[in-house]
Amino acid sequence: MAMLQSPQSQAGVMSFYDAPTKGPKINPKIVLIAVVAFAVIILIVNHFVNF
Repeated sequence: MAMLQSPQSQAGVMSFYDAPTKGPKINPKIVLIAVVAFAVIILIVNHFVNF
């Protein structure tokens, strides 16, 4: 038999993920741009350096 979860337990999980954390706050756009730039650099290097 499946166990039903109450809204209180689900609210507790959401508050856990919304809790403030220590560390730097990084804009997601900056992270996305950095990942794409890194991928492009790897592709360029791979094109010129064929092992």
